[in-house]
Amino acid sequence: MNDYIILALCWSLFYAVHSAMAASKLKRILKGKLGQRMKWYRLFYSLLSILLLMGIGLVSLKIPTQKILSESQFLLYFGYLFATFGTIIMVKSSKGWSLKSFLGIKPTDKNKSLFQSGWYARVRHPLYLGLAMIFLGYFLVSGTGAALTHFVCLVLYLPIGIYFEEQNLVDQFGHDYLKYQKKVPTFFPKLKK
Repeated sequence: MNDYIILALCWSLFYAVHSAMAASKLKRILKGKLGQRMKWYRLFYSLLSILLLMGIGLVSLKIPTQKILSESQFLLYFGYLFATFGTIIMVKSSKGWSLKSFLGIKPTDKNKSLFQSGWYARVRHPLYLGLAMIFLGYFLVSGTGAALTHFVCLVLYLPIGIYFEEQNLVDQFGHDYLKYQKKVPTFFPKLKK
């Protein structure tokens, strides 16, 4: 049980750092203090996130495998189904991005317009949806306590992460994002266009 608490604390640290570093207020403060060096902030943020995720991976590997779901063809089928659809949603949702800008290697376009097509026309946070589906699929396939801990930590964080991300998007896109919020659901997609 202690292993799962440590894993949950690792995820809590990751999510707290993720939310704090993505906050518009912190970025404005740092921009005033760092000036031109602020262009490296996104790269630092990405590298720190990767290191923290690697740490979570190492903690997960040290947890003894303990099945909490008995294996069944039904769970395997739905586990792979969820993970596959989650991956498809994430890949299709990230097609309009520049990987270099996302990682912080290349500066982002300040005049970027609000992306509202593809999966973004169905749900405001398709990457979170895809990630949740992958984590759920992983739990259904593996049936372990560690996989359940990963999934529960993500589900508990999602409302917090979405709240902060939406604050940033309102700051960035203003009235356009407020209109978009009224048209498109937050997390559960609308099936018809």
